[in-house]
Amino acid sequence: MNLADNTVLITGGASGIGFALAERFVRAGSTVIVCGRRADKLQMAQQKLPGLHTHVCDVAEAAERMALLEWVRTEFPAVNVLINNAGIQNRVQLATDTESWEARRQEININVDAPIHLSMLFVGHLQTQANPAIINVTSGLAFAPAAFVPIYSATKAALHSFTLSLRHQLKETPIQVLEIVPPAVNTDLGGPGLHTFGVPVDDFADSVMERLAAGETEVGYGTSEKNRLASRSELDAIFQQMNNR
Repeated sequence: MNLADNTVLITGGASGIGFALAERFVRAGSTVIVCGRRADKLQMAQQKLPGLHTHVCDVAEAAERMALLEWVRTEFPAVNVLINNAGIQNRVQLATDTESWEARRQEININVDAPIHLSMLFVGHLQTQANPAIINVTSGLAFAPAAFVPIYSATKAALHSFTLSLRHQLKETPIQVLEIVPPAVNTDLGGPGLHTFGVPVDDFADSVMERLAAGETEVGYGTSEKNRLASRSELDAIFQQMNNR
């Protein structure tokens, strides 16, 4: 993938992995737009990264996803790369959880509904652009789930499966379908302080961008690289080790 001369739209790009990817695309010479739910976080991101473009959008809502496409067509018609990065993670004890289903389904809305819907919405637009790509950000937990985040793990497994199908269906089009498979990364996913054990976000993003530029279509890092390449018996062992601590 050529990292320069693109117009890149990143969902959930105001912080964490999304912002790290935005920084690197900007440095490579691409125009970058990040969208998110909170105007204040978007403004902070713009202050940290001059030249970054922002747009308030709640991708959990189908109507806002459709409005995002229309906004892009009007304001940034050269968008040729869509990065489905927005995601939330909640720790849930399934047998004793007292949250309403409406609250719990937000994880599915953002992590699964949004990237699938946005991919389908943007395909027609992307096919008219040069060097188009859809990049889905999944997780090493798509391959070996963490039982303490059961909904999150399931959503990332679903997105990995969808990415494989999307790549197959679009193989006769100019659209590349790529997948970034993060391990635990030191970001605020799930809440501040919960992922301080994770790998540094800059190390992860540097490695990912280098491998995307080299033409790889599915890119992990550290433990997630091990997970995505593991056999079923190895994944079973990883699952037991991770969840029986």
